[in-house]
Amino acid sequence: MSISASKIESPIGDRPVSDMLEQVRFGQSLTDAEALTLLTVEEESMADLCQVAAGLRDQGKGRVVTFSPKVFIPLTRLCRDYCGYCTFRQEPASAETLYLSPEEVLAVASAGQQLGCTEALFTLGERPEQKYSEAKDWLERRGYATTLEYLADMCKLVLNETLLLPHANPGTMSRREMAALQPYNPSMGLMLESTSEKLYATGGPHEFAPSKRPRVRLRTTEIAGELGIPFTSGILIGIGDSRRDRVESLLAIRRLHQTYGHIQEMIIQNFRAKPDTPMSNSADATSAEMLWTVAVARILLGPNINIQVPPNLSAQDYQIYLDAGINDWGGVSPLTIDYVNPEAPWPGLSDLRDRTLAMGFELRPRLPVYPEYFVNTDQYLPTALRAKAIALADGDGYVKGGMQRYVSSN
Repeated sequence: MSISASKIESPIGDRPVSDMLEQVRFGQSLTDAEALTLLTVEEESMADLCQVAAGLRDQGKGRVVTFSPKVFIPLTRLCRDYCGYCTFRQEPASAETLYLSPEEVLAVASAGQQLGCTEALFTLGERPEQKYSEAKDWLERRGYATTLEYLADMCKLVLNETLLLPHANPGTMSRREMAALQPYNPSMGLMLESTSEKLYATGGPHEFAPSKRPRVRLRTTEIAGELGIPFTSGILIGIGDSRRDRVESLLAIRRLHQTYGHIQEMIIQNFRAKPDTPMSNSADATSAEMLWTVAVARILLGPNINIQVPPNLSAQDYQIYLDAGINDWGGVSPLTIDYVNPEAPWPGLSDLRDRTLAMGFELRPRLPVYPEYFVNTDQYLPTALRAKAIALADGDGYVKGGMQRYVSSN
């Protein structure tokens, strides 16, 4: 299939937004062209937009909202890319360590296991050995040609030595590289971020980040589908993108999901400006634009996909996104910081439970792979991985023991 992001010529005639929302209420999805009508939603129509989206969520997911208790393992913060908003990447001269050692990886995972975590999120820079001789030399001294080879061994180590399940998020990958990770990862992920061409044009935040080109990120996502890997994608809003860019990004993901059925989760993430970056003076994404984007994502992607908003990036009012159709809070760690957004601490699990409950939902911990990808199906996970996931889960596919493992019921 074509993996380029399609440009949509124009919306359908002059049909009002209310007609489109009524169409969705009656169970009909919007075509690509019809989706553009949602660009015209004004403030006075936002409540209707969110109501329709929330109704779709209730239809597909009921009143259960999930999160993944995790540890964050930043295997390396060296990266060949430069993004205009990133504080995760480091230069070799300023990095405390070029790569975490196997002992360090296992220590973090084991500490997380003691706190009830079930996910080991491996996040790392993109192919640093292609840019830095220091990274290449570090890997070669240990018998590795690439960072992704080392990552595969670290995922295997955590899988074999702890009760955690790895979730690798290493950037763009080839078929061979993804197949090498597949036996040790019940799910993987890669944020699409945006299909907007202007973001990688001169002066854009992705100008010096070749791996952020939409085509290569969509191709990685497509390969995951061809291999049957449950996959997490997402868009980042507020980095110079428009509403139309977001719709086209969501439709590109929808086309892949309609073909392969493997997009287990869609993250809608808001940009937050960070000091000492080229975008330090840019405005943060607003709550209004987040609500619009979340609701449109639910309407375009349908009732059954899992849609997440990171609660630590909207600490004051993250619960409002439940009104726009989300059903997941993503990974939340009782141990490690969010290394990508170190200024934004995770909410306490009691707070997460209480705010979710106050909105009329039950909070349940999940594994890094969603129940629909391993409960009553052997289509996605290798046999050994599926057996481990089932052993960690209750009959519904959520973490065994529920919230009682993490917070008091009082």
